[in-house]
Amino acid sequence: MQAQTPAVTPEIPNPKQAFRQRLFAMLGLCFVLIMVALDQTVVGTALPTVVAELKGFSLYAWVGTSYLLTSVITIPIFGRLGDDHGRKPFVLAAIVLFTVASMLCGMAQSMIQLVLARALQGVGGGMLVATTFASVPDLFPDAHERLRWQVLFSSAFGLANAIGPSLGGFLTEYCGWRWVFFVNLPVGLISVWFVWRYLPRIRHADHTPSRLDWLGAALIAVALGGMQLLVEWLPQRKPPLLLALLAVVAIGSVVLLLWWERRCANPILPLDMFTHRSLQPLFILSVLMGFCLFAVMYYAPLMFQGGFGLSPNQAGLLVTPLVVFITVGSIINGRIITRVPKPNIMLYVGFAFFWVAAFGLTQTHLGTPHWVIVLVMMMGGLGLGLLMPNLTIFAQETAPRTQLGIATAMLQSTRMIGGMLGTALIGTFVTHRYTAGVEDFLQNQAPGSMQWAHWLDDPQILVNHSVAQQFSQAAGQAGVQAGALLDGARVALVNAIHGGQWTVVGVMVLALLIVRRVPPLRLQRRVTKVEASHE
Repeated sequence: MQAQTPAVTPEIPNPKQAFRQRLFAMLGLCFVLIMVALDQTVVGTALPTVVAELKGFSLYAWVGTSYLLTSVITIPIFGRLGDDHGRKPFVLAAIVLFTVASMLCGMAQSMIQLVLARALQGVGGGMLVATTFASVPDLFPDAHERLRWQVLFSSAFGLANAIGPSLGGFLTEYCGWRWVFFVNLPVGLISVWFVWRYLPRIRHADHTPSRLDWLGAALIAVALGGMQLLVEWLPQRKPPLLLALLAVVAIGSVVLLLWWERRCANPILPLDMFTHRSLQPLFILSVLMGFCLFAVMYYAPLMFQGGFGLSPNQAGLLVTPLVVFITVGSIINGRIITRVPKPNIMLYVGFAFFWVAAFGLTQTHLGTPHWVIVLVMMMGGLGLGLLMPNLTIFAQETAPRTQLGIATAMLQSTRMIGGMLGTALIGTFVTHRYTAGVEDFLQNQAPGSMQWAHWLDDPQILVNHSVAQQFSQAAGQAGVQAGALLDGARVALVNAIHGGQWTVVGVMVLALLIVRRVPPLRLQRRVTKVEASHE
């Protein structure tokens, strides 16, 4: 192990050696990003099939929200730990944990097991998000240089996004959905080697390590978990006393959290950041963007497979343009953001593109040409590609250097909170609207049609061919045309998901108003001195 004297600007004295180490360190971080991005893109495509096989549509949203909930809790913890102790050890631990959890997801035998494994995977994912993104400004303090190297990140993200949805559909259709999770194993092994070998351990020397706010983390978990359950249980007509108790617990946890964080010496939730004139609107935009992103990523594949009757592979091909053009937008953004006199304009452009895509999804139906859906997805991806990197860049340029890690982590946390709320609220809305739509459809059919409600109330019949076959046999024996009933259920599902996407359209309008509150920012060149050691 080599050690350098404190407050040295270049990490490695030899320029060629410095370039080589930073290149391979970035490659290691890129493999980490590929692993996380693959997981996000392949799971959405495979999820309707997973739920159909494990028979648990009631837990459809929990496959996503369990991951997001644990990520939200761990991101600020390890964002602060990375600031205090250096990020390298936590990146390595996160890769190992994420890879092991992926294996457990692939081995799950029930929806409960899958949800728990996804929660564990979320811990690893939260650690990765908190440390990986903050490692980049450690390596490249100058924003202009960082943007040039950001091309590697964009390329890695693009590679994962380009193959993710199609790979998820292909593996689900031809190899089984479990391989959607097992695919993370080789990528995890490669990323461990690169990070361990080349990523320097950099620790900022102008502050001492702080104690962790474990009570704050526990209160965040209780508050978010309580809100998640409350959102899902309200339409299910659970006992009023239980719902009231759950609401009291959730609200009480929020109040106690705010009280504690104002008095804690080292709060996990730095409230001063939420009142910061420049950071506050960025956090709000991150919440709204997460809400809209996950509402589209998790329910567009369900509409394509359950509503339009497409195979997982076909649905994956339709989702692919969304994630591919996230990379295209990121590359375009990296080329022009430093040349635009007013970088804030890129936020307006990004949200406008994504609004058009959300509106386009509300207009799609079974007869919509696939090229139109592809165009809509391209617009959405382009908008996200202009938004996600800019929110991160704006936050990193605004936050104090000693709080760079926690600021980056809070930005990712707020996006995941938005994603959790989007997945849960839209999921509850879709389930409720679908059930009501099916019952309305059956009531308008021939007398006695309501006897088939217990078959059609669960949307898994639309993606599980064996269940649909059993229903067709039962309906045929009763002299009923099963195809007409299934078609009615598909229409009900599409209408329900359209309603969810209309919510996204409204949220995007609110986001465009919030963009006006982002103070003007100019990207400045700067070099920051850090205490660094290399292993």
